[in-house]
Amino acid sequence: MPKGPARSLRVADQIQRELAEIIRTELKDPRVAMITLTGVEVTADYSHAKVFYTLLGSAEQRAETEVGLKQAGGFLRSQIARRIKLHSIPQLHFVYDASVERGFELSRLIDEAVAGSKEPRG
Repeated sequence: MPKGPARSLRVADQIQRELAEIIRTELKDPRVAMITLTGVEVTADYSHAKVFYTLLGSAEQRAETEVGLKQAGGFLRSQIARRIKLHSIPQLHFVYDASVERGFELSRLIDEAVAGSKEPRG
């Protein structure tokens, strides 16, 4: 009987919760200090997991964080293996999620448009 997408979602959610906790409490790399995990996608065979993250900062900080996450990938995977019982622990692939930045930009544009429409017409 095939394991359905519901199990994949549960595994992805569990990985996200555990990774957030590990990064917050056990990872000592200052480059990875202030990130937010926005989601995890796991392949059907659980061999790979895309971990989406975001942070508010410059492009330099984003690049440093990406390097820090790649270097910490083995440690994070080993800690996941201790906490989650799976036949195989997925390889972690970190992907920057720009949706938060796009949301702020769209909100700013909307606010500007609303402020501009309140000006009296002559």
